[in-house]
Amino acid sequence: MPTVLLLHQLAQQEGAWTILPLLPHFSVMYSRNSSWIFFCEEETRIQIIQLLETLRRYDPSKEWFLGKALHDEESTIIHHYAFSENPTVFKYPDLAAGWALSIPLVNKLTKRLKSESLKSDFTIDLKHEIALYIWDGGDGLPLTPVPEFCTDRVGSSCATSFQSSLPLCGNPVKKEDIFVAVKTCKKFHGDRIPIVKQTWAGQAGRLEYYSDYADSSIPTVDLGIPNTDRGHCGKTFAILERFLNHSHDKIPWLVIVDDDTLISISRLRHLLSCYDAREPVFLGERYGYGLGTGGYSYVTGGGGMVFSREAIRRLLASKCRCYSNDAPDDMVLGMCFSGLGIPVTHSPLFHQARPVDYPKDYLSHQVPVSFHKHWNIDPVKVYFTWLAPAEEDRARQQSRRGLKEEL
Repeated sequence: MPTVLLLHQLAQQEGAWTILPLLPHFSVMYSRNSSWIFFCEEETRIQIIQLLETLRRYDPSKEWFLGKALHDEESTIIHHYAFSENPTVFKYPDLAAGWALSIPLVNKLTKRLKSESLKSDFTIDLKHEIALYIWDGGDGLPLTPVPEFCTDRVGSSCATSFQSSLPLCGNPVKKEDIFVAVKTCKKFHGDRIPIVKQTWAGQAGRLEYYSDYADSSIPTVDLGIPNTDRGHCGKTFAILERFLNHSHDKIPWLVIVDDDTLISISRLRHLLSCYDAREPVFLGERYGYGLGTGGYSYVTGGGGMVFSREAIRRLLASKCRCYSNDAPDDMVLGMCFSGLGIPVTHSPLFHQARPVDYPKDYLSHQVPVSFHKHWNIDPVKVYFTWLAPAEEDRARQQSRRGLKEEL
């Protein structure tokens, strides 16, 4: 049987999840006795015999980068608008289907990693960034698509498939056990808050809107922090302190979202059944900053940041704070938690961007928890297409039908 490694057990440094820093280790440990390194997710299902048969088709003495190919439909912010002339031309692997590097390629990449440090400051979409690094501006290797690497198990030829149901580790967390904080400001009270109320706000057991202006019609809470065009660190830390010191009856979970975040509270309740609020949990979509040079991971704010009460207690007991009110809150939190030895817990079900910013094939095997941004989309339609609980969607269709009949 193949040797199975768990990345979190290899992690000597913060950035092990970005994979490239581990290649030198793989090169030293496995290049003599192995032909391939095959990567997959926890929920990837593998038919070992079919996987070995599939890999036998490729000469292991050559350099190979194998995977299920994804491509962008249009140029997207999460890939820095790469290949904007023709976004479909660049292929990158769907990590859920598994992907493989031949040992000669691992050895070549190791040499390159030793001679030049990783250039990018930010790790945003790992699968795309790994493919870009291996492609090396055209001097390296493109992804070779492998039809046997699958996400939905159609046909008997699949060597891999992916479990796409929402994680559930017991009873869903009660909605009263999740406090939702919406960051907003006066200029967005009129257009963004009505969309929150029209879509997901009804699912939340406890919710407050935090602003730079108290408006009793919403109502919003003025935290006494002036609005900043970017960053919002002062506002976020004020929310954390208010939650820890003033929220009643010790609610176990806090979720901080933007006023243009679309989120499914019911799916979040399922997901949180897998975590213990008595532990320091910091959960969301993980990005990285300066991971090649001793940086840190952080939860990107737009998709929603989830904190256990214990994580907030430890954070506020430390001296780690914003260096200015407009510092980037998500990055400062990542730096603070990294210093405290509290890891970021990644879930790919949170999304920093809109559904159109991701390949359809990638979203097809997800039950998403959140998306972010209203730009150039109908956010109500996006919510009811991607995030609404089935019964809520049915009720909406019936009320529409009733409205049509009235008309």
